[in-house]
Amino acid sequence: MRRPAALLVPFILAAACLPVAAQQQLKPGLWEINNKMKGNPQMDAAMEQMQKQLAAMPPEQRKQMEDMMAQRGMRMAPGAAGGGMTVQMCMTKEMVERKEMPVREGCKTTKQDRSGNTMKIAFTCSSPPSSGEGEFTVASDQAYSSHMVVRSTVQGRETTTEMDGSGKWLGADCGSIKPVQPPKN
Repeated sequence: MRRPAALLVPFILAAACLPVAAQQQLKPGLWEINNKMKGNPQMDAAMEQMQKQLAAMPPEQRKQMEDMMAQRGMRMAPGAAGGGMTVQMCMTKEMVERKEMPVREGCKTTKQDRSGNTMKIAFTCSSPPSSGEGEFTVASDQAYSSHMVVRSTVQGRETTTEMDGSGKWLGADCGSIKPVQPPKN
């Protein structure tokens, strides 16, 4: 049985990748993505528990978690006060030029409407079973904001989680962070 904290990582990964598809082209390079979940006490508690567990991990276990995130092209970043999560990710020039909706394995976009610098999307995922919709607004080539509503089943119970996010460009050099890898088909 999956723990609620294990369900958070796919949602954060998806939310971090989605803004690439907005109308205005974002700058390639290192981005800091902040996401805060709300509206689901079980997920809020899971997020708080996960943050405490990460902080208390022995160095070798934390390195394993960081390596897992790095394989997906992300790194946990400092910050994320108040139950939020901050990750850093690298977006290549090719990724931002494609303006496609990158989705993780097991997910598909069911609707994608663009109007100016705002994009509305809907999606479904098979693992974990979930669906949702979101809106992403690109403020400039260096910043965006988002709001998502995700419905899922956790331990046999239907849940709804809202996620507010923002992204800001940190610079052209990604350093040691590798670009986000597309899902394997």
